[in-house]
Amino acid sequence: MKRMIKGLGFAAASLLMIGSMASCGNKLPKFSDDDMNEFAKVVYMTTGNKPSDTATQEMLKELNKILKEKANAELEIYYIPWTNYQTQYNLTLAQMDGTVDLVGTASDWLDAWKNSKNGAFCAIPEEEIQKWAPKTWNSVSKEHWDMCRYNGKIYLMPEDNYAQWINHGFMYRGDWAREAGLKDGVHSWEDMTKYFEYLTGLKKSNFYAWDSTGANSTFHADGYIQSKSDYIALDGINTLGTFGVRRSNLNKIYSPFMEGDELVEYAKLMKEWDEMGVWKKDVFNSTGDTREELYLGQTGVDQHHTQTWYTTVRPQMDVKQPGSDVGFFWFGEESGNVTTMTITHGAMAISAASKHKRHALAVYDLLRNDPECYRLFNYGIEGKQYEVLDANKNVIKASEIKYTEDENGNIKLDGEYYYRPVLNEKGENAYPAIVTDYWWGRNDNLEIRNVKGAWDKFDEICAIYDKVKVDYPYGQIVWDVDSIQSELSNISDVWSRYMGNICYGKTTDPEADVKKFRQELKQAGIDRAIAELQSQLDAFNKKNK
Repeated sequence: MKRMIKGLGFAAASLLMIGSMASCGNKLPKFSDDDMNEFAKVVYMTTGNKPSDTATQEMLKELNKILKEKANAELEIYYIPWTNYQTQYNLTLAQMDGTVDLVGTASDWLDAWKNSKNGAFCAIPEEEIQKWAPKTWNSVSKEHWDMCRYNGKIYLMPEDNYAQWINHGFMYRGDWAREAGLKDGVHSWEDMTKYFEYLTGLKKSNFYAWDSTGANSTFHADGYIQSKSDYIALDGINTLGTFGVRRSNLNKIYSPFMEGDELVEYAKLMKEWDEMGVWKKDVFNSTGDTREELYLGQTGVDQHHTQTWYTTVRPQMDVKQPGSDVGFFWFGEESGNVTTMTITHGAMAISAASKHKRHALAVYDLLRNDPECYRLFNYGIEGKQYEVLDANKNVIKASEIKYTEDENGNIKLDGEYYYRPVLNEKGENAYPAIVTDYWWGRNDNLEIRNVKGAWDKFDEICAIYDKVKVDYPYGQIVWDVDSIQSELSNISDVWSRYMGNICYGKTTDPEADVKKFRQELKQAGIDRAIAELQSQLDAFNKKNK
C-alpha cells in the first residue's frame, strides 16, 4: 500500500487516503480492547525532523523506566519530517496499520477535524479518559471538552493550559527605529514604511531592509487586513485565512479578499515597498536566512510570531547585537485586533488503528501531568542536558522544586523556576538537546521558563494583549467543507497565482490586479463557499441560542 501511494500524484493519493480512512473507520471496533496487564509500546507521532544524535533516545530510556512502572508501557517517537509534512502526515495516518498510537494534531494547521471525520482518529469515551487519564480529565473544563467534540464525541485532548501567543508581526531593531525618528518604535504600517525608508536610504552594500524569502512568506496580507480592520479569520476551513467575520458582527461571514479597501491599499503599499528596494528584486528566488542576517546586522526585519520574538530573537540579538533593542510590531496593533488561539491549535488524538489506546491515554496523562515525566520529555535529563535555577538564578536540584496539589490531584509549581542547558568549559552546550516537538499538551502548571527568554518582554506584551484580546469565537464549530471542497481547491489555485505578486509589489497596477484577483475568486466559486459556511454558522447559532 505504501509503495502504491508513493507512486500516485498528490490528488489521487489524497482521494485514496480519504477513501482508505473512511473504509477502515467503519470497520473499527469500540475504543479499546487492549489489556493493561500486558506491556505495550506506545508510538507518539509528531511533526519534526528526527535528530541525528542519541540525546533523545537517552532521555527516552530514562522516561521509559517511569512509564513502565506507572503505565506498563514504553514510548517511541515517530517523526514526520518538515519537508512536505502535511501530505506525509495524512498518508501515514491513512495507512491505518497500527504504526502509531498518540498523534499530535491541530484543528488549524494539521487537519484534526478532517482526520476525525474520516476515521483516522478514534472517538474517546469520557469514561475511558476519566479512568486512564484522570488528571487530564479533571484539568480540562467542560467547556473545553465540548470544543473537542465532533458529532457529540470527544476526539481531541486540548493543549488548553499553556500561555502562548503566535500571532505574527515584524521584529525590528529599536536602535535603528530611533535613528529613523521613531522614538517610540514601530506601531503601524506607516511607521514601518518610515523605518524602511531610513534603512533603504543608507545605501549599504549587501544589505536589504527586509531580506525576505518571498516564496516562503506571504503572511503579511492577512496581517495588514487584521491591522486595518476588525477581521477574525476562521480556523479549520483552509490555511489561507480566506474566510472570517468582523469582531463587530460575529454572525456574518465574509472574505476581506473579496470586499473592502484593505487589500487594495495593501497592494499599493507593497508596490511602494518594492520600488523603495525593501527586498531583493528577485525576492521569489531569494534563499537567504533572514533571521541569521538579522543576527549579523545584514537586514532590519524578520517576520514571525510573538513567541519567536521573546524566546529567541530578542535574547539572541541582545547577545549578538548589544543595544539592538529588538521590538515587535504585531499585526492588529493599530486596531487592537488580536484573538486568542483556539485551544485545539495543539491537541493530542489517538489513532483509530491503535492497538494500545488505553496505554496511550495513560502515557499521555503522565507526559502532561507528572512533573518528572514532564521535565524529562520537555527539557531532557537533569544534570546532563539541563539544569534548574530558582527565582534568583541559583542552580538547584529539580527535587528542590516545590509543588502544591489541589483537591483534584492536579500538581502546580509553587514558585518561579528556570532551566538552561548544561554548558562546557567553552560556554557551549555540553550535550545535544532533545527533540520531542511536544506541542500537544504543554502545561503551565509544570512549565519552567528557559533562562534565555526575554520574560520581561513577554510579560509586557501579555499585559497589552490582555487589554484588547477576544477569545476565538468559534472553537465549538467543526466546519464541514466536503460540499465546497472543489471551490476551496479552485480558490487555492487562484490564490497561488496572484498573492505572491501582490504581497511583494510585483504588480503593474495594484488596484487592477486586485480586481482581476477578485474576479477569478468569484469564478472559482468563493460566493458559494461563503454561502455554505454562512448556512452552517446560522444553524450553529440557532442551536446555541
